[in-house]
Amino acid sequence: MKVTAKEMATALLTRHEGRRKYVYTCPAGKLTIGVGRNLEDTGLRDTEIDFMLANDIDAAEMALQRLFGLHVVLFWTTHQQAALLDMYVQLGYYRFRSFKKMIAAISRGDWNLAAQEALDSKWARQDNPTRAAVIANMLKMTE
Repeated sequence: MKVTAKEMATALLTRHEGRRKYVYTCPAGKLTIGVGRNLEDTGLRDTEIDFMLANDIDAAEMALQRLFGLHVVLFWTTHQQAALLDMYVQLGYYRFRSFKKMIAAISRGDWNLAAQEALDSKWARQDNPTRAAVIANMLKMTE
């Protein structure tokens, strides 16, 4: 089977550039990621941004299902799910899990208290108060 030029280039670039999942500074002093992707000059294409966001949302959805139980998450409103997905993607596992009172309120189905607990946080006061207010309102939406 003949190797294509793209397959050969993929192997060459991977060998020469390496494969890194975290940002690093290349020898030319540019922020780089993956297999030599110069983030400063090339950046990301819209399709790549959309792909990464979809992966992040999928990972957040699975994490919320593990945390609360799939049978529970399925009964949340679309607004509640979207609000928690937004929070989880932004905060990540450890920061999201630090919202113990909010998580406990959600587990009891007390969405008003969950919204209040989200607002009573450093995240809501310092990170983005407008975003936190939107999320809190969405948590209270029962339809």
